[in-house]
Amino acid sequence: MKGRQVFIIGLALMFSVVGASPAVFSQEKDAGGCKDHPLISRMKNYYISGCEKSFNSFDFYLKDGKTQTLEGERTKIQYSLQEGSPQPSFLQIRRNYGNAVKSIGGTVLFDEDRRSTYRVAKGGRQIWIALEAFNEGRNYELVILEMEAMTQEVTADAMYDALNKDGFIALYINFDTGKSNIKPESMAIVEQIAALLKAHADLKVSIEGHTDNVGTPQNNKILSQQRAKSVMNAVVQKGIAADRMTAVGWGQEKPIADNRSEDGRAKNRRVEVVKK
Repeated sequence: MKGRQVFIIGLALMFSVVGASPAVFSQEKDAGGCKDHPLISRMKNYYISGCEKSFNSFDFYLKDGKTQTLEGERTKIQYSLQEGSPQPSFLQIRRNYGNAVKSIGGTVLFDEDRRSTYRVAKGGRQIWIALEAFNEGRNYELVILEMEAMTQEVTADAMYDALNKDGFIALYINFDTGKSNIKPESMAIVEQIAALLKAHADLKVSIEGHTDNVGTPQNNKILSQQRAKSVMNAVVQKGIAADRMTAVGWGQEKPIADNRSEDGRAKNRRVEVVKK
């Protein structure tokens, strides 16, 4: 397909299709012990010339000359073009990976010259990807850093104590990226909200959604409202009367941490239960 490269996304599909394309491996074989990352594959006609994996840090490029240093399980994969293969430009490499990341719900955070930075939320983890191309596109490198998502264990009693003391409690409920679907690992928090309201029949609360500052303020406000409503509906399904709750979306209007860092943004992506 002229002017484009085709990505194989997803572990099972990646191996089935790549394995059926012997031209990719016809000249040079992958370095020993190296393979594509399960999240995202290589471009056509490239082989793996080197790789390494460890718990480490990495500086990711962001806009306006800024960088973000993060720690986690770091995988570095170096790719080289098979001899005699058509040579893509830096722009082609960046566009292909940008489209591939977007297709799995990721976000492009930086994209200039020969470098790009992407972020993907998958399987309860924050995954950052750095792309850097060299030698006019004959070589490129991926650095994939996987961080555990913020998790929280909270009981109905702890919620009640916080409501009496502070009037609210911040909860970290995981949703599908850009959506209001509650991830299965966060249903335990929903169950504790229901247990709280069952134990205190006179208690009424506001379920309030908040986001970080990634995206537009308007879209973030809509998303936060949808997520608050999704939590409220899930609690109703546990047997709590809907008239004991209201759902409010604040978007990015009320941050509690610095949005310039990933840790700060993670803290700002929250749902608060507020005592009425």
